[in-house]
Amino acid sequence: MMDWTDRHCRVFHRQMTRRAMLYTEMVTAPAIVHGPKPRLLDYSAVEHPVALQLGGSDPRELAEAVRIAQPWAYDEINLNCGCPSDRVQSGCFGAVLMERPGLVAECVRAMQAETEAPVTVKCRIGVDEQDPETALPAFVETIAGAGVRHIIIHARKAWLQGLSPKENREIPPLDHALVLRMKQRFPELTICINGGVTTLDQAKGLLDQGLDGVMIGRAAYHDPASVLIGADALWGDAYAPDAFAVVDAMRPYIAEHLANGGRLHQITRHMLGLFTGKPGARGWRRVLSENASRTGAGLDVIDRAMAELQASAAA
Repeated sequence: MMDWTDRHCRVFHRQMTRRAMLYTEMVTAPAIVHGPKPRLLDYSAVEHPVALQLGGSDPRELAEAVRIAQPWAYDEINLNCGCPSDRVQSGCFGAVLMERPGLVAECVRAMQAETEAPVTVKCRIGVDEQDPETALPAFVETIAGAGVRHIIIHARKAWLQGLSPKENREIPPLDHALVLRMKQRFPELTICINGGVTTLDQAKGLLDQGLDGVMIGRAAYHDPASVLIGADALWGDAYAPDAFAVVDAMRPYIAEHLANGGRLHQITRHMLGLFTGKPGARGWRRVLSENASRTGAGLDVIDRAMAELQASAAA
């Protein structure tokens, strides 16, 4: 979810769920060590619980990034061993680390030494020619031996040779059954699943089969109301605002962002899918897409988009 789940996206998503853990976009350890710390690490207090997702393969560099991030008090530190993009392959992190479980174990030990927050790992079921039936349990056993108690498994193999990142989200077949078997094999671990889950009903079905959690990425971004509003019921929480209340809740945040010199489209680009499948959704998207990036665009653009939405719904 690089370039998607930035801090504005997470504040928006938090208006729909009080319980779900929100994850940052992946930030590389070198960027934190050498780059602008506040720009990379700042977030709003309303985002809690929120996890910092790191990319890297150098134990010392990852440890330094975690140490630097300590004052920001993230609720979880996640090491990404699942991203298949070209950028992560060239840097020897992301999914390519599935081939180096010993190195991942070194990384998480170094990270754990710098934080009291849980250090978790997100991985694939395997890469390239690996047999997931043997590679995944060996990977899980190795990192569990290093103290990792929480693993998020994307239930697709990653093909680092021959498939684009987009194809890696669609072409390799899902194997939810294998992830379920990992929970049965490692009952003491918190095992969560990712990949191919697009509805709350699907998520509940997987939880009912014994998994500890479900991570939903693109579906939660493109159709956030369907996926996030009502998700708190999985915790027995009745919190479920409607989409109109979500827009109202975002107004003070947007106003503050604009007052601090920010641009409207930096926030509204994440809100385009809020009314997906509802009457007037196309008008909502059109008004925001055409106007939010204009110089001086303000809350009046939100008002016009809402008016377009309501007029279409009443027609």
